[in-house]
Amino acid sequence: MTLIAHVSDTHLDGTPRSAERVDRVVEHLAGLPRPVDAVLLTGDLADHGEPDEYAGLKVFERIGVPLLHLPGNHDKREPFVAAGLGPLNRTERVGDLLLALVDSTIPGRGDGLVPDATLEWLDRALGGTDPALVCFHHPPVGVGHPYADKARQFGEERLAEVIARHPNVLAILCGHFHTATVTTFAGVPVLIAPAVASTLIMPWEVEGGDLDRGGPLAIAYHLFHEGRLTTTFRFI
Repeated sequence: MTLIAHVSDTHLDGTPRSAERVDRVVEHLAGLPRPVDAVLLTGDLADHGEPDEYAGLKVFERIGVPLLHLPGNHDKREPFVAAGLGPLNRTERVGDLLLALVDSTIPGRGDGLVPDATLEWLDRALGGTDPALVCFHHPPVGVGHPYADKARQFGEERLAEVIARHPNVLAILCGHFHTATVTTFAGVPVLIAPAVASTLIMPWEVEGGDLDRGGPLAIAYHLFHEGRLTTTFRFI
């Protein structure tokens, strides 16, 4: 049994509000009777990519488990790596799972793209038989929100070819869209974590959609057990 806590879009900005919301996540995870095996943080960890914002992530060390980071469009690569959160593309083993952590950011832009060289690396990394999760900040699909869908990961047909070659891929894990969402891509689930900082309101809830900064924060749990991946979304 392998259990991963999936946290995304903390948007630490040096304000008491963002720090308090992150503290609540850490307190929740540190108090679990069965500790998670790792915490996965899928980008937009800092709001402006500043070194002092990344310093606020040290609070996650209180949980006492491995922390796996990847960047989002609000992050900046050099400060991200300098804070010890890199490298940008790598694999990690957590229990029975192989996690491929992939940088999908384009410096200075909100949308995402995985370069050909990175996709070649990913193809090699997934070449075994171990059950695997592919992790990005940007989802490679739209979800029906006019703003979010313009800022997704593009060039996705190349990614689909890679995923199709590796039946050991259980799911794609993402952040970026600030709402708990499940869809599919290239025959596998896409599991989008909710955001710590705010919640995206869909256009069928509010005309045109919106962003709610006052709602409850939430995370996702991914449990690999008996050959099956099960995801639970939890408000905190």
